[in-house]
Amino acid sequence: MSLSHLIELAGGIDNIQRILVDDENYLTVSLVDEIKPTSAPSNVSLDNVNQEWQLTTPLQGDLDSHLIDDISNALSQRFSEQIKYIEVKKCPFRPTWHISPPQGLLNDPNGFVFHQGQYHLFYQWNPFACEHRDKCWAHLTSEDLINWKWLNPALAPTDWYDSHGVFSGHAVSKGEELYLFYTGNSRIGHNRKRQTTQCLATSSDGAHFKKHGPVIKQLPEGVTAHIRDPKIYFRNGVWNMLLGAQTDDLKGRLALYQSEDMLNWEYQGLLGDELGDFGYMWECPDFFELSGQHFVVLGPQGVKSNSQFDTNPHRNRIFSISEQNDSKFSFEQEWTLDYGFDFYAPQTTLTEDGRRVMVGWMGLPDDINQPTIENGWIHQLTMQRELIYQDGKLTQKPIVELEQLMSEAQAVTLGSDPIDIETKSFELTVTLDSHCTLSLMENQQYRITLAFDPDRQAIRVDRSQTISCSGDTVREVTQVGRKVKLAVYADNSSLEIFINDGEKVMSGRAFTPEDATCISLTGEKAEAVLRNIYPSIPPFSGE
Repeated sequence: MSLSHLIELAGGIDNIQRILVDDENYLTVSLVDEIKPTSAPSNVSLDNVNQEWQLTTPLQGDLDSHLIDDISNALSQRFSEQIKYIEVKKCPFRPTWHISPPQGLLNDPNGFVFHQGQYHLFYQWNPFACEHRDKCWAHLTSEDLINWKWLNPALAPTDWYDSHGVFSGHAVSKGEELYLFYTGNSRIGHNRKRQTTQCLATSSDGAHFKKHGPVIKQLPEGVTAHIRDPKIYFRNGVWNMLLGAQTDDLKGRLALYQSEDMLNWEYQGLLGDELGDFGYMWECPDFFELSGQHFVVLGPQGVKSNSQFDTNPHRNRIFSISEQNDSKFSFEQEWTLDYGFDFYAPQTTLTEDGRRVMVGWMGLPDDINQPTIENGWIHQLTMQRELIYQDGKLTQKPIVELEQLMSEAQAVTLGSDPIDIETKSFELTVTLDSHCTLSLMENQQYRITLAFDPDRQAIRVDRSQTISCSGDTVREVTQVGRKVKLAVYADNSSLEIFINDGEKVMSGRAFTPEDATCISLTGEKAEAVLRNIYPSIPPFSGE
């Protein structure tokens, strides 16, 4: 059965919504509308798979590349037309100075890079539903890391190798060319058999991207199809690719590949055996240098928490590493990047002036039940934070560019009587040295609280009195000292709490009504400094 005949049986290219090529040599087209072929050969099956009608046939010979391109171009054109109708869904919980999707679902930040005088930031996006499927790469640019401009999505799931999602990856700036490396995801049959390839797209103008397809098609020996999220960096005279991976015995590891030209890659082996049984999968690796020390960031899944309050299986970790001559390395000191409810899949970039800046997903893979879905969108990115490594200590702080959005400082005295600050977008700094509870985004019924216990040297954040629909309600961080300095950054439905100048950070979503604009402090009084934070994110444009 030829591809052209299968297209004819499908009712033409306009009735195809995705094309799949099984590694067992079967060819499938998913249909927009069900058809009933009257003259289909016996080796063509019509089946309803995961609410999609599919025509499947054994693949004989090589695929017709021209027809494949025709289908891909048709799907790309259809996607572009659909994006034109995307609008920003109005919602009282929408952040004003964080990046959020106009509609649909946002998750991992991708391809964060400085290229040709601009910062590029992409993120995983399902534009059409608040669910994890069929992701594209949304695309924004900025000259100052604060004021972002929307561009058309850079990559869409329109080819056989990424038909069920353009998954996460990184970007490389090389001369005038911008390289995007990502994982192509496709799912085959009723059991949704996973097929993953590592793919490349390039752009000469930073706005329009040409896909080159898979640069790595085969799985390395001993690794499952859970291998994804390429990080590319140049080190020791060669290009290196790190992939989050899962071994056949269900342990998380990093797979290392190397290349002379970023097109032809050779597998070098797995890294991380010294960590032993440290989760069943590692995702979203990053690699960078900071103050002369090299670090690796990853998202280990399945690592149990020591806290009774934390049931989240999706972790965030950063490790210092010691390198070997062949670009392999071993893991050394470990830190948690964020102790809050919602932080995952961070990416970093090197700024024009040499700072290492990080942004993460303020969400989790299993969290798809938030109040915002009633208004057609879900999740946001974190603020951008500068990472600092000095005297063996790793800290984070808001990027200095955020000062552009700040009002003049106002001194306030916090006590048990609530103060209405008439906004849910603010920075609050305060030092606490006795038992007390700080209430934020508060009205008579709703609030989120930060309780400080100097005896236990602990801060407990409680969002049980919010409108949050799912996830844990309490997070606790310890070893913060008997006196703590807090810098709290709020944006309508999110909080990012920097403890003791960023020695520890806690991020999370917190949904309270629009009139919940009060703050109070019980247990003591304290002098604090308050600044409003003004909007910076422009309306979405799909043009």
